[in-house]
Amino acid sequence: MSEREYHIPVMLKECMDGLAIQKGGVYVDLTFGGGGHAREILSRLGPEGQLYGFDQDEDALANIPADERFTFVQANFRDLKRYMRLYGISQVDGILADLGISSHQIDEPNRGFSTRFDGGLDMRMNQTGELTAAKVLNTYEETDLHKIFGIYGEVRNAKTLAQAVMAERAARPIQSTEQFKDLLKKLAPRGREFKYYAQVFQALRIEVNDEMKALEEMLLQTVEMLKPEGRLVVMSYHSLEDRLVKNFIAKGKFQGEVEKDFYGNLIRPLEPVSRKAIQASAEEVAINNRARSAKLRIAKKA
Repeated sequence: MSEREYHIPVMLKECMDGLAIQKGGVYVDLTFGGGGHAREILSRLGPEGQLYGFDQDEDALANIPADERFTFVQANFRDLKRYMRLYGISQVDGILADLGISSHQIDEPNRGFSTRFDGGLDMRMNQTGELTAAKVLNTYEETDLHKIFGIYGEVRNAKTLAQAVMAERAARPIQSTEQFKDLLKKLAPRGREFKYYAQVFQALRIEVNDEMKALEEMLLQTVEMLKPEGRLVVMSYHSLEDRLVKNFIAKGKFQGEVEKDFYGNLIRPLEPVSRKAIQASAEEVAINNRARSAKLRIAKKA
């Protein structure tokens, strides 16, 4: 499977510019996937450079480049520090994270990520994980479903949807994408059905993979892992992720006010390199629709 079939890297040039790659540097690609970003990083590294690629999805194993400067780590990026310590690496020059789900994962019906295909309601990034979307829908309490749909999917009728799920599963288990979509059709705003499906599927995917907590844990570890002036480049695709990344870069924490020292200077471990989020050009969006919602934020260690 070619990388192009797997995943067209979004804002590739902007990501590389953000990393400001040094020939002999040590870099981490926290979302290896199809290897598009990794291959570009390797092309800019010298013979002494090193790149570590993280991915918990075993499908990514097929895309590992035959390059002695590259090390694949089959793990969730929330374990960044632990695995880098295993490899004897205490600090790195740059860290990249593309938080989008890959085209390959979306296009596999049996993975259950897409509303376009009928398949099992799986949605696991790590295919050895125990929690699936079907398990969430069939075992969670109504109050928990309400919270997931409302917070992670930003669904307006989250309470009604949670009640509908409870009623449906009382009659029969919710097992397939089509069965679940039949339920959603009755509740989706007219003319905005596909957006509604996407919001609900996003909520389930975030819950199944514990995505928000994993992102928080990873961001906190990047501060310790980066060398002074080291770069952090993060690309997100929905407002929940982007808000976390934006707050962390601006404040060094996820909530609350910015802390200042006695002289009124901001106390934060990272400095924003780009004042605002960078977005894809109209030309790129025309070629690759995935780029439409992408927001890229770049920071360096203070």
